[in-house]
Amino acid sequence: MIEEQQNNPLHGLKLEILLTELVDFYGWNILAAAMRFHCFKTNPSIEGSLKFLRKTEWAREKLEGFYLSRFKRMPRPSDEEFELPPRERAFALSIVPRDPMILTVESIELSQAKAASMHKEKTAPRANSTHRNSFKPAHKSARGGEAAKSSEAPYDPTNPWNK
Repeated sequence: MIEEQQNNPLHGLKLEILLTELVDFYGWNILAAAMRFHCFKTNPSIEGSLKFLRKTEWAREKLEGFYLSRFKRMPRPSDEEFELPPRERAFALSIVPRDPMILTVESIELSQAKAASMHKEKTAPRANSTHRNSFKPAHKSARGGEAAKSSEAPYDPTNPWNK
């Protein structure tokens, strides 16, 4: 019985061909801005980049994810699929790759800044919780062990100098 092949644009695609397609379409500057790989920024070459990508699994998976999402414009993976490496993900047979996304260094930097601010919002402490900067260590007394009570007002983030 013949096993049906999964729908994945990476199936059977060599890393060298994938990288060459990306470099031909986007160029090294855009790939360096998007991937933030040193080998794409400083003296970039296909051979040097392939050497790095073959040795570094996380970098290869990041590049393959970029290829699927930006170059082939395949749908975003679900949480379950996101745990799988890009080469093991499957798409519905009705989903076909589209034309590559047009990118500029500026659009990539804007997207990265937006992602960073979203991450900052998600990880920022809530108003009801205590902020890590609001912690005041206890002062040691002259006897050297017990904490001395402070007459200072509690830390107020709107008034950092307590004036």
